[in-house]
Amino acid sequence: MGLLPLLPLCNVASLSTLKLKGPSSLPLDASHVLDPALASFSIETAFFEEFFGNVSSPNQLSLDLLANLKARTGTPAEIRIGGITADSTYWDAAQDVALFNFIDKTGALQNTTIGPAFWESVGLLPTGTKVIMNLDLQDLDYQGALSMARAATQGLPSEQLVALEIGNEPDHYLAFTPQNYTNIWGTWAKNISAALDFKSPTFQVAATAEDPLWPYNSPGASSQLDCVSALAAGVNDAHVVKSCSEHTYQYSVCDPPRAAVATLPNLVKYLDLWQPRIKSVRAQLGSDAFTIGEYNSVSCSGHDGVSNTFGQALWLLDTTLYAASLNVSRLYLHQGGPLALQSSTQLNHGGLSFYDMWYPVQNQNGAIQVFPSYLSYLFIGEALGHSKNLQIANLYPGRQANGSSITTALGDESAGQLVAYGFWDSNLPSAHKFPAKLALLNLQIFNQTQTIPRPLATFDISAFRQDIRRPFTIRRLQGPGADVKAGNVTTWAGQVYSSGSATGKLVEEKQVSSQIEVQASEAVLVFL
Repeated sequence: MGLLPLLPLCNVASLSTLKLKGPSSLPLDASHVLDPALASFSIETAFFEEFFGNVSSPNQLSLDLLANLKARTGTPAEIRIGGITADSTYWDAAQDVALFNFIDKTGALQNTTIGPAFWESVGLLPTGTKVIMNLDLQDLDYQGALSMARAATQGLPSEQLVALEIGNEPDHYLAFTPQNYTNIWGTWAKNISAALDFKSPTFQVAATAEDPLWPYNSPGASSQLDCVSALAAGVNDAHVVKSCSEHTYQYSVCDPPRAAVATLPNLVKYLDLWQPRIKSVRAQLGSDAFTIGEYNSVSCSGHDGVSNTFGQALWLLDTTLYAASLNVSRLYLHQGGPLALQSSTQLNHGGLSFYDMWYPVQNQNGAIQVFPSYLSYLFIGEALGHSKNLQIANLYPGRQANGSSITTALGDESAGQLVAYGFWDSNLPSAHKFPAKLALLNLQIFNQTQTIPRPLATFDISAFRQDIRRPFTIRRLQGPGADVKAGNVTTWAGQVYSSGSATGKLVEEKQVSSQIEVQASEAVLVFL
């Protein structure tokens, strides 16, 4: 996938002090009101039972981890059931088991069948969890897609099933162009809506995989299949599109050349590429219509020593907050396992993915465990809190005139290491005058194997404090180093979550000074 080299997790010398500049009021380029389900999940269809079990044997670890997130915002993370196996998943009303994966003699998963009990398994999710169901497009079997859509609408409460997708990453098969994709997708969505008597737009369009070409006037850029090109081709002529989804994976191990550069220092922020699409979709479908419907750091199931590290936690935190500042409504972090049908030359084979936040079952890639990256979603949940009127802005390095945060053009002396976000809550007396919270990230890489003193940077937040005499509270996202893979040594506010629940004493700092020290490979949430 194409990359725009922005804001890497850096390993160069640290900027020692950063004085954040005001004004303290809500910036003009702040986001829309944030969705409390900003940090959501995409679960590969074929692996849904590995993650959540079934009615007779629920996976308590997974359910506890989701419950922790709901407790912080009052709203469960949304679950998209889909991924590459959705295009080989079929409905069987007579099937006794919830989910059956057909695996051939070579160990390759060929297809998945789900039956009525599958919806009971979905019912294990925390109360109030909204679900998106991904239908098969690749087989060009309309009746099969209709039967799955009907089964989902009959098997799930109407308030739970919030959208349907037709196809996963259709820009990777059947030589789709925006027009012939629209001809098929639009017809199917219209006919399914009529057959199932949908009263409002119910479909999430696109779910495409390829990055926008850069520069935007590159040959082929305007002919890419994506949300905007499909809308331009008339995909919503029948008014069936509720929202748009595109997928992002910064790196890949689907083949050896791409695997070679999928390293921890190379994790980068590149969502600026999507800004024109985000703006266009919001203008056409509504302010909350653009989602990142599937994403992670490294496609084809991640990279050991990269996607399962504390560095991934910092990358997830920054990526999610930055996306929110660009008006991406929700991001669905993909969870699953390696699949032979993705690529014959991929690095990973079997077990669960290295980019998963946790392993709900024992598998060839490791024991049941919670990885450091899970803590990033706890940080995000507490940043959002229970407010329904929160907005975010990127305070540092901030925005160029064209909306980009490419740091070199702004003279970012930290070379992308230091990042700051502010959160304004219109429910509070300070409203838009002062932020309610700040997120301060030091993305300089420090590994546990290094013998030098751990660098740190000082953020001066005095410009954003309403009363410099009043103490504020700090919670820290910490680990021994960016390369750490163990969840039992990485902490959020002093607590570990390796068992699925918080253990250890909650650690909060009370501080009056506006100077906040943040170590390399650390992030803090400031409650003002």
